[in-house]
Amino acid sequence: MSEEFELDTDDLMRRMDGTLANLRTEFASLRTGRASSAMLEPVQVDAYGQMTPINQVGTVNVPEPRMVTINVWDKALVGKVEKAIRESGLGINPQLNGTIIMLPIPELNEERRRELTKVAGHYAEHARVAVRNVRRDGMEQIKKAKGDGMSEDDQKIWESEVQELTDTYIKKVDDMLEHKQEEIMQV
Repeated sequence: MSEEFELDTDDLMRRMDGTLANLRTEFASLRTGRASSAMLEPVQVDAYGQMTPINQVGTVNVPEPRMVTINVWDKALVGKVEKAIRESGLGINPQLNGTIIMLPIPELNEERRRELTKVAGHYAEHARVAVRNVRRDGMEQIKKAKGDGMSEDDQKIWESEVQELTDTYIKKVDDMLEHKQEEIMQV
């Protein structure tokens, strides 16, 4: 009556990998006191009637540890890029030099570092929840298969495999968080 059940663990892993990739992007946007072109990724500029990432309107460089420069290709967009950076909440004051926008990265104080570690913790918790949601989807597929005639032994084997996968990814999230918090607190 029942065909052999095969859980698509590749799909579960792909979705959990996507969660980790999203977490990496969120962590990259956190300012650690060192210059990084990734910190500008969430900033969008109103260019030519639509919202565009900064790296699509100019060249982003990190010439020194505390400086990011943006060489805007179109002179007409320099003001818009500057305004987008000011309004982004990054806490950086852009300086104009022709079509080049310089972003000096200020030193972080202790209080701001603690705030950033809390923000990183929130990002990590959202990632854990996303991983657990993928686990829940896998478990629901297994329960449905049990209703279709899967044996209890097979159910236990699949459930333990999904739980093992979940534990592995939760550990990866925790490791990423620990690394990011050390990076933020480093003076």
